[in-house]
Amino acid sequence: MTKDAFFHDWLVSYLQQRLAKDYKEVRANYEAEQKHEFNNRYPDLILANQGMVLAIMEVETEESITPEQARQWKEFAGLGAKLILMVPNHTRPKVMDLIFQTGLAGKVGVGSYEITIKM
Repeated sequence: MTKDAFFHDWLVSYLQQRLAKDYKEVRANYEAEQKHEFNNRYPDLILANQGMVLAIMEVETEESITPEQARQWKEFAGLGAKLILMVPNHTRPKVMDLIFQTGLAGKVGVGSYEITIKM
């Protein structure tokens, strides 16, 4: 497993625990373990209450933010649930450019994360 994949899966796990406060059902798909589908796709997180999927979330790392990935966001945005992207804070401008280029403005929510290590 690459460092990027390890970090991605760690963040998916962290968000699953954190979002469990707001959603009754939070199902996670990891890089090597795709168990929970939504409309024949496997988003990183599926957020639901009482059996109804309210949102799906894709967790991105700096390396995964590409035009090819933006096309996948477009597919996810058309599945019938709100799409939320979780991206590194410093990549927000790049992500917003990709969102506008793919016609997803207004259809996607964007959250961000930042890792700080103090010594």
